[in-house]
Amino acid sequence: MDQADFVHMVRMSEIASAENSSAYRRSVAAFAALGYAWVLGCLVLALGMVAWAVPPLLAGRFKLVFVMVLISGLTLLWTSLQALWLRSDAPDGVEITAVEAPALFEALERIRRKIKGPHIHHVYLNDEFNACIRQQPRYGLLGGAVNHLTIGLPLLMALDRQRFLAVLGHEYGHLRGDHGRFAAWIYRTRMAWMRMHQGLGDDGNVVAAASNAFMRWYLPRFAARSFALARQDEYEADRIAGRLVGREVAAAALIEIEVRGTWMERHFWERHWSKAADHPVPVGPYRSLRKRLARMPEPAFANDALRQALKRLSNVDDTHPGLRDRLESLEAPPILPEWSGGSAMELLGDDAKRWIAHFDKQWCRDHATEWKQHHAWLAQVRERVQKLTAQQAQSNADEMVELARLSRHLDPRAPVQPLYALALQRSPGHAGALRGLVQSLPDEDRQGKLQCLEQLWDGDGDSRWWAARTALAELETSRPGMEHDAAAYKQWRKRLERAQEAEDRAWEELSGASLFARAVRHDLSAFEQTELTTQLARYRNVARAWLVRKQLREFPRRRAYLLFVEMPGLEPDEGLALCHRLENSLSMPGPMLVMDADEASSPEELKRHAAEPVFVR
Repeated sequence: MDQADFVHMVRMSEIASAENSSAYRRSVAAFAALGYAWVLGCLVLALGMVAWAVPPLLAGRFKLVFVMVLISGLTLLWTSLQALWLRSDAPDGVEITAVEAPALFEALERIRRKIKGPHIHHVYLNDEFNACIRQQPRYGLLGGAVNHLTIGLPLLMALDRQRFLAVLGHEYGHLRGDHGRFAAWIYRTRMAWMRMHQGLGDDGNVVAAASNAFMRWYLPRFAARSFALARQDEYEADRIAGRLVGREVAAAALIEIEVRGTWMERHFWERHWSKAADHPVPVGPYRSLRKRLARMPEPAFANDALRQALKRLSNVDDTHPGLRDRLESLEAPPILPEWSGGSAMELLGDDAKRWIAHFDKQWCRDHATEWKQHHAWLAQVRERVQKLTAQQAQSNADEMVELARLSRHLDPRAPVQPLYALALQRSPGHAGALRGLVQSLPDEDRQGKLQCLEQLWDGDGDSRWWAARTALAELETSRPGMEHDAAAYKQWRKRLERAQEAEDRAWEELSGASLFARAVRHDLSAFEQTELTTQLARYRNVARAWLVRKQLREFPRRRAYLLFVEMPGLEPDEGLALCHRLENSLSMPGPMLVMDADEASSPEELKRHAAEPVFVR
């Protein structure tokens, strides 16, 4: 099933769901029943094969046909039973109890009573910027479920109590009534069939080949047919959160999570890892994160982060709708809210500091190897900075820009503005220097920023989209003593529309169906490749990675890349989320699309175009 057919089927399921939700759910249930019928048929066939092969073998007739049928039957029996007796791993994190956090459990009980939902059986605390509810089956697909709630410590730090309760209300909304149970059953069913497909493998026997052929036909169609159900479930969970704490509060929580999550990916973690320059032993991040999250996001950054989030369309790669669609469902305006005035850490009571210390210690233990590698990498950076500083009088603009960038690796607050200014003296209109100068100028120097962006627009076609986006973010930001420049805002908005068309064409080239069209070996220097591998090492779910450069017709001089990552053990939605995080956080000399290596390419294609992996854990 190709992507176009999958998208078409998803759209048809969305139309069916909108026209008659009850009939749509019945059709999804019927298609799920087809999977059950196949698995039960496989189970009966497996028992028949075993019953046919065992008697002659017990009688001493050791013929190859009996042995092969027995092995095939036992394999099929095992995978069929595994599918029907689906068990999932326990959630990551540390389980907490009502004795340890009475305020949190009281809040959960109030939400449960208001929603009239089932009990949460286990509550876990982990170190992710997220919260989720998982249902673990008691007795396989046909039995009841145990409800697990996982709460991320950074989320408690970032949101005030009411907005955090909106998040809990959303997660609890996934368990409500018959609709919640049906959606959870469909999800578990999809996971079971996928596991059965993986368990059969490709060992060459006829039974496994037939079952795999069916699953290859069935699984994408089941995913497409049930897609609208998953989307429906997300919207309904948002509306439940809105009824629980108010639509405005629920919408504000969605926006604040988006902005603060983007800030953590782009700024906080890079700054934290830069501490490895002076600390050979890992430093825990969460004590510092709590202090940083207590501050309001920088206005220009918040405006830009929200604008980019609103531009992301809901797509068929993710059952979670985009921010704009979620806000429209809540009938809330897409504007920045007042930021949380406190945090929900109070729900953890007196143990809040203990939990921060616990996860700091755990983080240091888990990242000891990666921190050591990063410390060694920053030692190389320091050597390069010292060399570039020593030859500064003879350096060209490219070297001055490199010196500024590497200096910020060692110290995110390093005074690099003079370096960019000097680079522009030596090469007027240098795109990298103009970009860097815009980012290093103080907030009050709006005119200076806009002048640099004007030069960037006029002199570098590759940077026009970035210049227009940055200018709009600045002009949209309210600053003391500065009036809104409507004319400049209108001009830059028109420019962004023009530049966006070219960026869309370039992105289509990068992410189009023919992934390896105009693809060549990557051109990273040894220094750049070491930087990439050092950053990839921080992401423990990445086992291997391959990199190729994509030559774009739209921007021939632009360095653009495809990164294929191997992420064993991750569910498809988890893998997709990790790919997006890598796109936003990895430092590369140009735009990059990150994809699951198993989904996007064959091993032969990767070897042919990328040769050896750029990263191996």
